[in-house]
Amino acid sequence: MKDIAVSIEKVSKRYGQTIALDSVDLTVRPGEILGLLGPNGAGKTTLISAMAGLVRTDAGAITIMGHDVQRNYRQARRALGVVPQELAFDPFFTVRETLRLQSGYFGAVNNDDWIDHVLVSLDLVAKANSNMRTLSGGMKRRVLVAQALVHRPPVIVLDEPTAGVDVELRQSLWRFIRELNRDGHTIILTTHYLDEAQALCDRIAILRAGRLVALDTTSNLLETCSGYLLRILLEGDIPAPYANLLVVSGGWREIELKSFKELELILSAMREGGTRIVDIEINKLDLEAVFLRIMQKESGI
Repeated sequence: MKDIAVSIEKVSKRYGQTIALDSVDLTVRPGEILGLLGPNGAGKTTLISAMAGLVRTDAGAITIMGHDVQRNYRQARRALGVVPQELAFDPFFTVRETLRLQSGYFGAVNNDDWIDHVLVSLDLVAKANSNMRTLSGGMKRRVLVAQALVHRPPVIVLDEPTAGVDVELRQSLWRFIRELNRDGHTIILTTHYLDEAQALCDRIAILRAGRLVALDTTSNLLETCSGYLLRILLEGDIPAPYANLLVVSGGWREIELKSFKELELILSAMREGGTRIVDIEINKLDLEAVFLRIMQKESGI
């Protein structure tokens, strides 16, 4: 089991008539960053809660660094650090006191040197003696990350770590995630920012309605969606073949292209029809396009 950091075997969970997890099979290798993606209600939070031992599954087994989360809860939980999506904190303690208390929960004594390192890495030194309730939302999220790391777990789950944070904090968290990974930590990242998953993750797992519908390396998934995305802003009458192009924000229209030859045909039709091209963008298809295609396929669209 040394080549497996997290093993999820045939895991199922039902709440009444709702199937939250449907026989999910997934392994995470030591030292990799796995992106766990899916729409709201896909089962991501239930799976994370099951990994942390907070939800008892109906079937299947989960191990963290070889420790079963049900039979060996203490060892499994010690090997795992979870950064929750919700900003949950105790308002009566300072940042440093919060991290010392969290250390105590895991039996980590004489841990101040590591706490200092985490504070520096997350740019929390200036707030170390500030009460938690006085912090901004972004700073509170940094403390949540610090809490998950304070007992030095080999496996870290980051559940929407950059939700609602500013650009500067998002970039600093990206840098810190990469640093943790270089230091040998295995990371499972859930995010709705697909550019984040594309930039950080070695592999991508996609859940939909409790089922694992895709699992591959990020590069392989991107190769399944070769081509370009054309975004074009137009004025005037639009030639009939292109009148139904997908309209996105601000009047921009989008169309997927397999080659630049298609682009020339579109531009030629616009010129001949007297349509004025106000602005134009063209980019290679990205993980968002892959994700949408998979969701459409699973929906039968």
